[in-house]
Amino acid sequence: MLRGLRDVPRTVWLLAAGQFFNMVVAFAFVYFFVYLTHERGLSVAQAGLISGIGGAGQVAGNFTGGWFGDRHGHRRVLLVGSLVSGVGVLSLPVLPVALLYVVPVLSQYAGGCARAANGALVAVTVPEGARRQGFAVMRFAGNAGFTVGPPLGALLIAQFSYGVLFVVDGVGTLVFAAYAARVLPSRGVVHPVAGGAPDAPGVFAALRVRPTVVVLLCAILVTDLVYRQQYSTLPTDLARHGLDTGFYGWLLAINGGLILLLELPVTLALRGRRPLLIIGGGVLLVGAGYGVLAFGVGAGSALAMMGLLTAGEILYKTPATAYVADSAPAHVQGRFQSLYSGVSVSGVVLSAPLGGALYTAAPGALWPVCAVLAGGAGVLLLVAGQAARPGVSRTKEVRSVRETGTRTG
Repeated sequence: MLRGLRDVPRTVWLLAAGQFFNMVVAFAFVYFFVYLTHERGLSVAQAGLISGIGGAGQVAGNFTGGWFGDRHGHRRVLLVGSLVSGVGVLSLPVLPVALLYVVPVLSQYAGGCARAANGALVAVTVPEGARRQGFAVMRFAGNAGFTVGPPLGALLIAQFSYGVLFVVDGVGTLVFAAYAARVLPSRGVVHPVAGGAPDAPGVFAALRVRPTVVVLLCAILVTDLVYRQQYSTLPTDLARHGLDTGFYGWLLAINGGLILLLELPVTLALRGRRPLLIIGGGVLLVGAGYGVLAFGVGAGSALAMMGLLTAGEILYKTPATAYVADSAPAHVQGRFQSLYSGVSVSGVVLSAPLGGALYTAAPGALWPVCAVLAGGAGVLLLVAGQAARPGVSRTKEVRSVRETGTRTG
């Protein structure tokens, strides 16, 4: 295990330390909906609209941050995005209601751009062959920080106020920006490849000769829609079957604890295996988890569901991020990371309304549909993984370079 971690560059370890700190203080939007309804006195509909707009901003930022990074530098996008996000959070307690429809979406958009830039920085810093370890280290740091963050936020609210919560979050994000400016080199690997050669293929041309990346992006889009049902329709259905909020909280704690314990060693143990097969297997486990609930919702089935869902998450998330990075030409690395970041958080906007609509219309159909969708995505990835023989993508890329006379990375 230690041997695999030695392949992770020092810059990534430093960025991971900052990521841990940033996630410890990133608790404002966990309590944002409650703040709007309890502290500001807004209706549930108003709070839902403001939160939904903010979530859309986050997804949009993930989709576009890498495009800015390829043009202006991923380090610069990370710093500017963190600064804008931190200032936006700091201002929340003093904003009039009208601006609550504007500032949070800008703040979350900036945060999404920073997340995409974060992924791109890891992709361009870690050499091919060690990216799974690099992304696993970043996910471990982020998950560890988020495990601490929400309880700390609840303590701040109980002892002080929501205003203090937002101040700590905003200042913490600004501190992270200052730290990143200090530890990330201003020159070298964290800069883009200046757009490549003038006639280098663009991102969509690059995707056309990498069909497995397109398959992966589509599969992750569907999987995230299913995966995030655990944060919306799952607690509703648990309550309908007599399982209270405390039980749901323990389920989430099991998920977080298992990921912290197992994701890094599992990623290192499987780093030499074919990525699409690992990712496909993980997505199948996500589908199997919800499939368990199709046979009945109770404490036992809910625990089995969370175990399968967590195992699936451990298998698919880090290898999927690394696969996109390994497949990307150097001059569009940020844009490839943005596409992956965007689809991997698409469920933030889509899962609750789509899952809620289906649950309202036919409660018994939700979990079978989730199982079928994730199962189909997993099978598609397994088929693509079997068809994509080692070296095929690289061969196509070299052929494309010879035909166009450009270097694509």
